Amino acid sequence: MRSIEGSLSKFKEAGIRPVAISVDSPEQSRNLAQQQSYTFPLLSDPNTEVIQRYDLMHEGAGDNGQDVARPAEFLVDSSGTVRWINLTENYWVRARPEQVLEVANLLK
Repeated sequence: MRSIEGSLSKFKEAGIRPVAISVDSPEQSRNLAQQQSYTFPLLSDPNTEVIQRYDLMHEGAGDNGQDVARPAEFLVDSSGTVRWINLTENYWVRARPEQVLEVANLLK
């Protein structure tokens, strides 16, 4: 998420608004955003409604076997249509901002 924060100006130029969603409570998300100085929205889905809707539940993969959201990146257009998805099983593997920007340019 640090790389997202570091690329916010490029995302804005491309018309992309980054948003993160996790199973963390609103308080945990707020604390993380403050601690890491994130300025993009960190949304909370502790009941996993949205996470399940997008089939992103990674059951038992968190600390102490807690359910967490699978790492994923989506590009969603202004009509709400998902135009691109990047899914991974490895929490540490994420799409780089350059990859997201490249795909966004190809989708124009």
